[in-house]
Amino acid sequence: MNIEECFAKGLLRKEMPDREKSKKSLIISERKLAKAEKLQALGIFEDALVNCYASMFHAGRAILFRDGIREKSHFGVWVYLNEKYSSMLERRFLNELNALRLERHEISYGLDEAAITGEASGDALLLAKGFLKAVKKLLES
Repeated sequence: MNIEECFAKGLLRKEMPDREKSKKSLIISERKLAKAEKLQALGIFEDALVNCYASMFHAGRAILFRDGIREKSHFGVWVYLNEKYSSMLERRFLNELNALRLERHEISYGLDEAAITGEASGDALLLAKGFLKAVKKLLES
């Protein structure tokens, strides 16, 4: 699915750009990242990974708010960033955002017990930190 299809299906919609919502979304991203760090330290790897994804989602959302785009789907955020910002954000961030989106979905809604290792959630934590830093830099430019 491409960005035009996301708009046509209502997964994304245009609204007024809102820098205040963008800033608030970054604050939420930072809080989710801090929570992920605490959960990682406690050995609660599944929840740490979910919060890493949430941090990345809210950081990505900050870009959409700034651009005047409202998401109605986690997938829509990824499609928008992938199409509009692939030259400004590292490919690994975009690829892993989508991979973590799918993993979060499976953890939250799947029928099988997720087996998230400390290494996997630790990798997600490093990724989320890097993504948040890259988004902040992008929004400052």
